[in-house]
Amino acid sequence: MKARKTTRTRKSNGRKTVKEQRPSAQPESKSRDFNFLPLDDRVRETAKLFAAAKRRLSELKALLAETSDHWNYEDPIYRFYHHSFKVVRAQSTTLKIVETLKSLAPHLKLNADFVGIMADGAAKEPASPRAMIEAFLHARHFLLMLCKYVEELKEPPDALPSGWATVLYLYNIR
Repeated sequence: MKARKTTRTRKSNGRKTVKEQRPSAQPESKSRDFNFLPLDDRVRETAKLFAAAKRRLSELKALLAETSDHWNYEDPIYRFYHHSFKVVRAQSTTLKIVETLKSLAPHLKLNADFVGIMADGAAKEPASPRAMIEAFLHARHFLLMLCKYVEELKEPPDALPSGWATVLYLYNIR
């Protein structure tokens, strides 16, 4: 939920008028945040995404293994806590994952929240170390969920496991 800002006027010492910005508790409409698809399109796009990931499963699993090794997973997180500039290496790994995720369904827009996290941590120079690690962990999560569910399932499920549902949110299909 995003908070909207509202303006409130108050008098200070009976003389001045001061305007304050305060967040509103009202949620914005989901239609502004997400690219919802009609049900028939969601079913079709889910099947296309699943088939594309199934065809490229060996490539996806190889990328997951690469992003799970010492230098691409353990070391960047260590570097973050060590306050080392070498945490920046997480950005190239993150960008590689994101490009692979995009290539599975290049005609679909990725989730706005995900894109924002990537803009803060993977595509920005200089990004904060925390934003770099956050972007890496989100990208790796989606890669892991794709590999897990495409390998475990024969077809897209009707009852959605949470991990597969997050993948559908990534591609704005859910």
